[in-house]
Amino acid sequence: MNVYAPQLPGSQATPPERKLIDILNASAEAFPDASALDDGTRSLSYAELLQEIKAYPKTLHLAGLGAGDKVGVRIPSGTAELYIAILSVLMIGAAYVPVDADDPDERAKLVFSEAKVAGVLHTGEILVGKDRPAPFPHPRTPTVDDDSWIIFTSGSTGTPKGVAVSHRSAAAFVDAEARLFLQAEPINSNDRVLAGLSVAFDASCEEMRLAWRHGACLVPAPRSLVRTGMDLGPWLISHGITVVSTVPTLAALWPVEALENVRLLIFGGEACPPDLADRLAVEDREVWNTYGPTEATVVACAAPLGGHSGPDARPVRIGLPLDGWDLAVVDKNGVPVAEGEIGELIIGGVGLARYLDPAKDAEKYAPMPSLGWQRAYRSGDLVRFELAGLIFMGRADEQVKLGGRRIELGEIDAALQGLPGIFGAAAAVKTTAGGNQILVGYLVADSASEPVDLASCRGLLGKELPAALIPLLTVVETLPTKTSGKVDRNALPWPLLGSGSGDNVADLELEPDSQWILDQWNSILGGDAANLDADFFAQGGGSLAAAQLVSALRVRYPTITVADIYAHPRIGALVDLARQSVPDYQNAAPAVVRDVRRTARKSQVFQTLMGLPLHILVGMRWLTYLMVISNILAFLSGTEGTAEWHLPTVSWWWILATWAVFVSPWGRMGISVLAARILLRDVTPGVYPRSGRVHLRLWLAEQIADLAQAVSLASAPWVSHYARALGAKIGKDVSLHSVPPVTGFLSLGEGASIEPEVDLSGWWIDGDNVHIGRIAVGANATVGARSTLMPGTRVGRSAQVAAGSAVLGKVRAGQQYSGAPA
Repeated sequence: MNVYAPQLPGSQATPPERKLIDILNASAEAFPDASALDDGTRSLSYAELLQEIKAYPKTLHLAGLGAGDKVGVRIPSGTAELYIAILSVLMIGAAYVPVDADDPDERAKLVFSEAKVAGVLHTGEILVGKDRPAPFPHPRTPTVDDDSWIIFTSGSTGTPKGVAVSHRSAAAFVDAEARLFLQAEPINSNDRVLAGLSVAFDASCEEMRLAWRHGACLVPAPRSLVRTGMDLGPWLISHGITVVSTVPTLAALWPVEALENVRLLIFGGEACPPDLADRLAVEDREVWNTYGPTEATVVACAAPLGGHSGPDARPVRIGLPLDGWDLAVVDKNGVPVAEGEIGELIIGGVGLARYLDPAKDAEKYAPMPSLGWQRAYRSGDLVRFELAGLIFMGRADEQVKLGGRRIELGEIDAALQGLPGIFGAAAAVKTTAGGNQILVGYLVADSASEPVDLASCRGLLGKELPAALIPLLTVVETLPTKTSGKVDRNALPWPLLGSGSGDNVADLELEPDSQWILDQWNSILGGDAANLDADFFAQGGGSLAAAQLVSALRVRYPTITVADIYAHPRIGALVDLARQSVPDYQNAAPAVVRDVRRTARKSQVFQTLMGLPLHILVGMRWLTYLMVISNILAFLSGTEGTAEWHLPTVSWWWILATWAVFVSPWGRMGISVLAARILLRDVTPGVYPRSGRVHLRLWLAEQIADLAQAVSLASAPWVSHYARALGAKIGKDVSLHSVPPVTGFLSLGEGASIEPEVDLSGWWIDGDNVHIGRIAVGANATVGARSTLMPGTRVGRSAQVAAGSAVLGKVRAGQQYSGAPA
């Protein structure tokens, strides 16, 4: 047989061997004081994170867990504890097996059973079998050949498939992406990376390592917030997120301004629409489209996005291989296709993982003689081979992707066919008029005389499948088949006709507003709602569909939230809620007053007690003046021969010392810098409780700066040096005439000009929360007098902000901005 070279080789530039732990150790050594993990409750520097994960392994070893083991992790998303547990498992040379805390218990038992885990980490506890020897006999750190993680994907037989990724493959992936993104200005310790994906989803590995490879901070988002979709947008701004990896469907729900601070946006998991790519690929932001199956370590190839509209529009590509990955596009005979032709994508190189099932592994990673590869992953994806980058064309089998999650329809089929009273069943993904994808389960009853209880069926599926895999259920008389005898999924009926009890919507005369809401409902979910008791989730709606419905409804009902959909899933109840959300201006009720907590007594006591040392600080300055006056008057009294005034005198050396500390510009700035550095040493951008520890420390640091008069007319020439000492990044030839933030979260580009009385404090209070964020002003930009730059503000290069303006978000490069957001 002829042996062909792969069309797109990348293995000639394979990153050097190392382990995931090596990457974290290198970042901790280079950036010990930089923030590594911030979940809104705890903020850990790299040194502190490393200290925690080096202490935790002792506990794991005592429990009998160690190198070579597989350890289940089932801890709620969005918590620092989850990531500390994952890193600790890696530290002992074991592989972590994640299961989403929200998944059904049956799913967790199945995954942990298939993986043969030695123990499971839950919140605050370690579960290990009674027959497990403890402590672990031979502790060691991982090798490059040890498994780092095992993630389960949907299986065509109904059982999820476990995929194990070695440290060698995982670290190569991390280092290959580091060579790819933001080459002009790489990710650094000032960046904050969103962690919004479930750790049971392989792209979560990308989120973690985008941060920890570069000394950046990983910022987990609360799961409840991620589910809302669009409401995550403002959170990105308030938490200073600059790097995001997500699915296009979720990003499409965010307003453009939510991504103003984001300089790296990575898409994956599903096809990216060209219009979305062009809308988000703007100046000062890199947007990438990535492709890769779990079986090839997250990402195998990538392409930059932009320029996909207009006369010279380019296609959206999945791109070229990462360094270390080899790609080939072959026909049915395994022969590489010519440029422009379509074939199956075959993946080789350092990123190849393995199945836990040896038979499955031998099948899917079988040698590829035509390429001379001993192991080759057959992706089942059809792509068009072009030297400029591959173009995704679809699947060669019945695997689908829904919301970024890869689904084997066979797994859904098996669950449906296992329902009581069901003769036959099949699942299919259908597209609604609004472009939303719905997973539908078609059921054939084994008895025509007994109706199928769909609500009971959904309840049974919920005990076995993750919420994202529970389909919209409908009963059909028969399943259409192909000539081969297989179910013809394309011929399954769609849209569905409404069914159920109650008044049929079609027979009701609805008010225009109700009809409009019904139209949005049907557009998102497909088909027609049978009656006003139709349930959003029973009709196939999920968290992403709920976010899309809310996005549509907010055109007329701006206060509707995703939580409202969960609380009022019936369409009739939702219509009533929407109507109530619109104020009746003829009979307007009093404005709703938002309740906030009273300032805690201990906070009041703290502020009162701090008043004494703060006023001593002021008193020392006046005492220095009095000592000087007293010495001068005593001297004059002695030289002029007048009666003695009996004025006390103090050594001029003491006066010189107190003047240097409490009166001189350098001394006053030094006091402020020392206090701020100590009080705010571990504070990072984020949201904190009002009157909490961080708020009080911030208040005290500002009080010290204010009472010490760190910035005054006398100290004006040294304000830039003062800002740098606080931690701000100040470029050359900067003209700074306003008080810099005590947090140090300020960046001023070369030649930037900040006029007097600009509020740069970088924090504000909203109800019971204190929002702290970074402020960045680009080179040669100007901010006018008495303006306010809110936390998270970015003023682009050469932009001009008019005097008296308030800026929230981003001012683009060269833009002239004035006024304030509504």
